Amino acid sequence: MKSNELLLDAFGRIRETVEATLEGLDGGSLAMRPAATGNSIAWLVWHLARVEDVQVADAAGLEQVWFSQDFVGRFGLPLRPRDTGYGHTSDQVDAVRAPAELLQEYYGAVHRQTVEYVRTLSDEDLDRVVDTRWDPPVTLGVRLVSTIADCLQHAGQAAYAKGLQQKRGD
Repeated sequence: MKSNELLLDAFGRIRETVEATLEGLDGGSLAMRPAATGNSIAWLVWHLARVEDVQVADAAGLEQVWFSQDFVGRFGLPLRPRDTGYGHTSDQVDAVRAPAELLQEYYGAVHRQTVEYVRTLSDEDLDRVVDTRWDPPVTLGVRLVSTIADCLQHAGQAAYAKGLQQKRGD
């Protein structure tokens, strides 16, 4: 197996978890916050999509799907256009509301751009430094694995939040 094939498998697992989590959820379920203060499923899926979009687009030298396909306008969130959710207050988490179809459409578009890019990568490409603000500098391989780890955590949190709702019968 080539390195890019391994990365494609990992990104595919994020997509599978997002799709399964969003299936059958209405607006109330998407907005519900565990223990009234946790992150909602809508926020978690939006955030993980934004993280993957920003990180991969930056590393690949591409425009973020958020802008290139006008998801920023379609979501119409009361947030700064480049916001990814990092450091959000409780009020900002509440402000992220969207139907499952739009969340899925955005993540699907992000995933397609990621797949198109990762398919082109060689093992040597993964050693390219993409961020010199860290010591040691961050390579493309490390950035992609970090993105996968972050997005899988949030996808798992969203699936857990869905499970909590189903257990309670919400």
